[in-house]
Amino acid sequence: MTLARASYAPVGFGDYHWHVLDEAGGRWFATVSDLEHKEHCGQGAEAALEGLRRAMETARTLRERDGLDFVVAPVAAADGGCVVTVDRRYALTLFPYVTGSPGAFGQRLSKAERGRLLDLLAELHGRTPPETTPSTTLEPAGLSDVHEALDHLNGTWSGGPFAEPARELLAEHATTLRARCAQFNAMAADVRGSGAPLVVTHGEPHPGNLILGEDGYRLVDWDTVGLALPERDLSLLSNDPAELTRYTRLTGRTPDATALALYRLRWSLLDVAEFVTWFRGEHNRSEDTETAWTGFTETLDHLAEDTFDTAGRTRS
Repeated sequence: MTLARASYAPVGFGDYHWHVLDEAGGRWFATVSDLEHKEHCGQGAEAALEGLRRAMETARTLRERDGLDFVVAPVAAADGGCVVTVDRRYALTLFPYVTGSPGAFGQRLSKAERGRLLDLLAELHGRTPPETTPSTTLEPAGLSDVHEALDHLNGTWSGGPFAEPARELLAEHATTLRARCAQFNAMAADVRGSGAPLVVTHGEPHPGNLILGEDGYRLVDWDTVGLALPERDLSLLSNDPAELTRYTRLTGRTPDATALALYRLRWSLLDVAEFVTWFRGEHNRSEDTETAWTGFTETLDHLAEDTFDTAGRTRS
């Protein structure tokens, strides 16, 4: 492919994207990942690069081997891989351009829309996981850094403009955060004891990663793919097993209420861990850090307001 034109696409958060046109008139979507802020793929740039490669190969296998057309997988580079390094910090991935109506993070899906998404997840969860599928852990990556930060709230944080405000905000929510960590550990012990089988999960099948075309949904952003309980995906649709009966009919498996609540809580704790790592480290004021600060405050407020009830629903 010979590049004819590229225009920056200010979408998403964390990665950087471009609309690309080649000389033959083909359209593509290019993503550049900042490996130093890709903790869900691995801690540190080298580990994150390996995790990103495994994730992209998994997406490609699901599409090419298993015929899952809803998987928006990367195209192969000249060396046959899916990820090309730009330098030690950044990596490039190229995707086919998908036409349709994109969803938005926080968007509420209708019952019919949730049904279509449940159909896709049931199909995904029923596939044999590719050998490259990354493993996941119940404990969110970086949570140990949160505990360490909670033990060092009396000093001054000086990594950048949001460092000291982050310390003050964390101190304000320290009691709630410690309680949520304890609650998470208790639920994780119950879930581990269930012995439920793991499946290949997308990780973030929320509306912001959906594109609705003429022939149905396409699911993008597969860098979070991993082996986990199916509730990792299902928790983003509902915390009430009764609302997931369509999934039960398709798979024969009834989602577990404790696992649903666990993964909802895990999502918030993972966000806190990423924000704490970011704001305690060297950073500047930018559009990304401004967005991260808003996310940090909203997540801590959510942890304070939500009960993460395991009885089948979450009260806010």
